[in-house]
Amino acid sequence: MPPEWDGMNHRISLVGNVKKQMVINCTVTETRIALLEEGVLVNVFVERAEHERHVGDVYKGLVRRVIPGMQAAFVNIGWDADGFIHFSDLFQSAVEMAEGMDMDEVSLPTKRPGYRRPVRPRPELKSGQEILVQVIKEPLGNKGPRLTSQISLPGRFLVLMPGDNMVGVSKRIPDLKERKRLKNILRAIQPEGFGLICRTVGEGKSDEEVRRDLRTMMRHWNLIERAIEKSKAPVRVHKEAPLTSSVVRDLFTPDMNDVVVDSPKLHREIRAYVRSVAPTLLDRIQLYEGKEPVFDSFNIEAEIEKGIARKVWFGGGSYLIIEQTEAVVTIDVNSGRFVGKENQEENILRVNLKAVNEVARQLRLRDLGGIIIIDFIDQTEEKNRRRIFEAMRSALKDDRAKWDIAPISQFGIMEMTRQRSKDSLMFAFNEACPTCRGTGMVITKESVVTQLQTWVRRFRAKTGEMGLTIKAHPTVVDYITQGLRSHLRQIMWDSFMYIKLEPDDALSLDEFKCYSWKQKKEVTDEFRGRAVG
Repeated sequence: MPPEWDGMNHRISLVGNVKKQMVINCTVTETRIALLEEGVLVNVFVERAEHERHVGDVYKGLVRRVIPGMQAAFVNIGWDADGFIHFSDLFQSAVEMAEGMDMDEVSLPTKRPGYRRPVRPRPELKSGQEILVQVIKEPLGNKGPRLTSQISLPGRFLVLMPGDNMVGVSKRIPDLKERKRLKNILRAIQPEGFGLICRTVGEGKSDEEVRRDLRTMMRHWNLIERAIEKSKAPVRVHKEAPLTSSVVRDLFTPDMNDVVVDSPKLHREIRAYVRSVAPTLLDRIQLYEGKEPVFDSFNIEAEIEKGIARKVWFGGGSYLIIEQTEAVVTIDVNSGRFVGKENQEENILRVNLKAVNEVARQLRLRDLGGIIIIDFIDQTEEKNRRRIFEAMRSALKDDRAKWDIAPISQFGIMEMTRQRSKDSLMFAFNEACPTCRGTGMVITKESVVTQLQTWVRRFRAKTGEMGLTIKAHPTVVDYITQGLRSHLRQIMWDSFMYIKLEPDDALSLDEFKCYSWKQKKEVTDEFRGRAVG
C-alpha cells in the first residue's frame, strides 16, 4: 500500500470503496499508464515519442492490389508496407461519400420519422482506386497495418460513423430503460448519412450534453472532409489523439475512483480536458508528490516484471507457462504441488477454476491477441469442462477487447481469439535479442564451423586463391583452434590454403568475416550461399 504523500493531505487507499484507479508515470523516454482494479494491475499502456501510435488514424489511400483468392486488398497509405484490408471490412468509401456532402455543423439536421437511409452497396475495388481507410491494428513484424473503410470517430459520449445509418448503445449499459432513453436521443439528433453509438460514459447524460458532443464531432468531421478534398492520396487526413489523451477520454468514467499522475504538466493538461467534459470528476485527479517512484508506491513495477515473465504463479503452488509467437499464444496450466491424491477430479477442477481468473487477467495485462490456445489440466467429466468454459466466459465479461472462445475439447484444450490492435506487453517492454533474433536459441559452435568450412570451399573453388584472413567470435576461435589436430588445421588441409584466424568481440556467435589477401578486401557476402559453378 502506498505511503502518505509528501505535501498532500490526500491519501489513496487500495482498499475500502476503491473500485478502479489509473496511475500515470512520465519519464524522459515514455509515458506509462496503469489500470488497477481493487489494487490489482489489470492493464498497462505505453506511449513513446519515437514509436508513433497509429490505431484510429484515417488515410486517403490508393488500392495497390486486389487479391480475390484472399478476399482482401493491399492499400498504399504512404508507408513502406502497404495496409491490408479484408473484404469483410469494406463499406461505402467515405471518399466517394464526401463528394457533394454539405452538413450543417450547428443545427444537426434530423430525419423524418420512420426514415431509414438505405445501406449503400459494398464497393468493388480495383487497382489505383482511392479509398478512405482507418487503421484498426498496428503493424506487426513484417505485416502492414490492418485497415477498415468503416470510419469511426470516438468522442466523449458518442462514436460517429460516417457512411453508416445504425444507432446503438454500448452493451455495458445494462439498464433497459436507460438504453431506450439514449436510443431515442440518438434517433432524434442523428444526421443523415451518419451512424451513432452511445458509449458507456454516456449513461445518464442529458439530451443537451449528447448534442454538444455531436456538434464537436461534426465540426471535426468537416475538417477531415476538407483534408480529403484538398489532399492527394496517399495521405493521412486524421490523426487519433495521443495515447494518454485517448485513455483518459475512454476510461476515465464515473466508476474510476482516482487518476494519479506524477507529471505536473500532464496533470494540468488532464485537468483542463476533464474540466471541459466532466467537471464533477475534477477532484479525482491527483498530482503525485511522493519521494519514491509512483509505480513503486503502487507496486506496479513488480507486477509489470511478472507480466512479461514466462512463468506466472497463481496460488497453492500452481502456475501458468505463457509462450508467445507471432502466429499463436499458448498458455499451459500446471498444478504444481496443489493436486492431492484423493478426490483428484475435484482438486484439478479447483486448480483450473483458479487458473481461469489468472488467465483472464493475464490476457488483459499482457494485451495478448490473435489465436490463443489454453491447455487446462485434463478433466474426465464433461460437466467440469463445461464449468471451466462458463467460468472463462464470466471472467472475460469486463474485457474491452473483442473475444470468442470455444468449449474445452476432450484433450483439455480451449481455443479462443482475442482482438489484437497493438503489440503485447512483452513486445512493448522488450525487443528481439540481436544474437538469437527473438527465438531464444543460438546456433551451435559446430554449426558455425560447418558454415565456415562450406564458405572456404566455395571461395577456393571459385577463385583459386590460397590465402584468407577470417575474423570470428572469440568463442568460435577458441573452439576451432583447440588441439594439435584442430578444426582449423583440418579446414586448411581440406581446402589446401592458408587461413589466419582472428577473434573479434564485435561479431555475434554466428558471424564471421573473410578477407582476401589477393583482392585486399572483405569478400564474405560475395560467396555466402552462392552455388559453385
